[in-house]
Amino acid sequence: MSMRDLVYKLYERRLERKLSSDQIPRHVGVIVDGNRRWARAMGLRDVSRGHQKGADKISELLVWCREAGVEYVTLWLLSTDNLARDKGELEPLLQVIENLVQDLVDQGWHLNPMGSLDLLPDHTARVLKHAKETTSHRPGLIVNVAVGYGGRREIADAVRSLLQEHASKGASIEDLVEVLDVEHIAEHLYTRGLPDPDLVIRTSGEQRLSGFLLWQSAHSEFYFCEAYWPDFRRVDFLRALRSYAARHRRYGS
Repeated sequence: MSMRDLVYKLYERRLERKLSSDQIPRHVGVIVDGNRRWARAMGLRDVSRGHQKGADKISELLVWCREAGVEYVTLWLLSTDNLARDKGELEPLLQVIENLVQDLVDQGWHLNPMGSLDLLPDHTARVLKHAKETTSHRPGLIVNVAVGYGGRREIADAVRSLLQEHASKGASIEDLVEVLDVEHIAEHLYTRGLPDPDLVIRTSGEQRLSGFLLWQSAHSEFYFCEAYWPDFRRVDFLRALRSYAARHRRYGS
């Protein structure tokens, strides 16, 4: 072990000692950003190698979350906007995601795919659906895998689902208007039944949500990390937890 690695290990332990179990977020959302820029910074022409390096980091993150006591993790792997990328980049990226999902299934995680699966290639959608069916009974950390996900589309889908549900019961629009509140919409989101994220982490230095969990993040805390996702370290994760623990969540009060 190098001197630098030893220093980081000591720093990690120091951060861990300062965190108590009641300060750990139940639900952490992660925007895994910067894979392409990492590849270019490394002098790699094939950006899919950056996507693969980023995929390799996911399992590490999940172990860190489980060890810390996090109960839910939502990973944004592919947005609806990403689907417009050049075919030469999109197809290898989808293959990386499919392989990642299968690896997570094999590793024993409980996976919950979320997003507009109808926008994805049939094979990718089948891999995600199979992962959900295969792992839904597993205990422990729940991993939401957001693929083909867009926050505005999620809200539109939720409203559409809500209208269809009420129409199937013979209710009119006027009836729905009389009773409609935020909880009715929340019950039709991709994350229905799950708590909203307490902490949202974004890597690569970008300081925006880009449509990630727009509805659910109304009261979330945010942590923006300069490192590209493939370079994200356990010490960066612990710093995010430390930052979260130091904040006073008032929920508007």
